[in-house]
Amino acid sequence: MGEQKIIGIAGNIGAGKTSLVEFLTATYQITPFYEPNDNNPYLADFYKDMKKWAFHSQLYFLASKFKIHQQVEKIQGVVVQDRTIFEDVEIFATALQQTRKINKRDWQTYLSFYHSIRSAIKPPDLMIYLKCSIRTTRKRITLRGRKMEQDMPLSYIKRLENLYQNWISNYDKSKLLVIETDQLDYVNDLIDQIELMQSIEALLPKDLARS
Repeated sequence: MGEQKIIGIAGNIGAGKTSLVEFLTATYQITPFYEPNDNNPYLADFYKDMKKWAFHSQLYFLASKFKIHQQVEKIQGVVVQDRTIFEDVEIFATALQQTRKINKRDWQTYLSFYHSIRSAIKPPDLMIYLKCSIRTTRKRITLRGRKMEQDMPLSYIKRLENLYQNWISNYDKSKLLVIETDQLDYVNDLIDQIELMQSIEALLPKDLARS
């Protein structure tokens, strides 16, 4: 491995981020960092009452992501991160603010914290954006059976998707690779795996070595 490089994996709920992190970790023997969902003490309450707990939940995610970024930047070689701090703010927190789940006062506090963090962290060297249809997103949410996600309104999923499309169309912090995952099977299909590896290796040619 050469100098430190960060690969960020972005995409809507059910786009295949965690599966891709696992695949890249196994293929290249790189260090993974996962979304801290299971540790968020506000998440169950948030899904029951978004307006009451949105600010608390998003602030927890922001602080946790900052901690992860600090850990990431200490590791040599290549690391891969399941969802970056930019998505927490530009997509999820923004969606909650737009739907008045986070009020103006709390939103300004949140943004102030985010801007301080953003100036202190390194963006990914490569952002991989996983794109899939709303239909595929809903199907995958159902199949993976996470109880808290099952009653998620279609309007909320669509709002997230629109925010993702707007964010990624203006993304300029690093190299960007967009992958459509509706029909892609990088877990089981060898051809899909090879094509995916070739695309990624072309953008980080000196940093990745297959195990």
